[in-house]
Amino acid sequence: MRHFTEHSITDAALARIASDCDPRLREIMTSFIRHLHDFVRETRVTPEEWFKGIQFLTECGRFCDDKRQEFILLSDTLGVSMLVDAIANPGGPDITESTVLGPFFRENPPVVPNGGDLAPGIAGRRVDVDCRVTSEDGSPIAGAQIDCWQSSPEGVYDSQMGDGEAHNLRGRLASERDGRFWFHTTLPSSYPIPHDGPVGALLRAMGRHPMRPGHLHFWVQAPGHRQVITHLFVNGDTYLDSDVVFGVKESLIVDFGGQEGPRHTVRYDFRLKKAA
Repeated sequence: MRHFTEHSITDAALARIASDCDPRLREIMTSFIRHLHDFVRETRVTPEEWFKGIQFLTECGRFCDDKRQEFILLSDTLGVSMLVDAIANPGGPDITESTVLGPFFRENPPVVPNGGDLAPGIAGRRVDVDCRVTSEDGSPIAGAQIDCWQSSPEGVYDSQMGDGEAHNLRGRLASERDGRFWFHTTLPSSYPIPHDGPVGALLRAMGRHPMRPGHLHFWVQAPGHRQVITHLFVNGDTYLDSDVVFGVKESLIVDFGGQEGPRHTVRYDFRLKKAA
């Protein structure tokens, strides 16, 4: 068949997936092609609009490097990252809820001893973080690995400072016998996601702001348990109800005590689900 119509081309595209294609890839691409074709038919996309979309994706690629991932920003701001997370991590009443990893995680952060400082040399209100890692039944987990990272009081991450090579405002800790880990840092502020690129332009075109509420990131892993990637959000932040990446969950909003004083305190128990 050499002549394809608006409606016949979808089945023709699907028929070209090889019979020995990986079954999961076949399932995903079949659904993707069908939905993509339906989207084009529903919105009656013009050739000019389609090319503009291709230019947008090309620009996203140009903004990606080892310190910035524009496609993660796109996924986050469209709510796709949180949708994928919600499907993968349905949660439960006795475990800590997850949220997005975000574009600022870095491999191999500095190891910080309990009681150490994640923000040496960073001015700002100090925060004493004192947390525990437990199983879903409340029993302590020793030796859990906890990666923590955050923005500065000015709303930037270490990868956005200077040449972006130095590690600061992040660290890797381990829980002790009672499941406890603790450290000192500075109060994170609300901040804009990088919005000088194509994703920022898209947000402005849709009349949306680029802001995230202040938070601390955590990635908690322990043998025999499911990992959790999550945040602790600063209660009272202006952007809790309009987080640009849809990452806020009620159970993750915590009081950073002593808001009016020179030091703040955060206490939280991370409860991990036992692995199946």
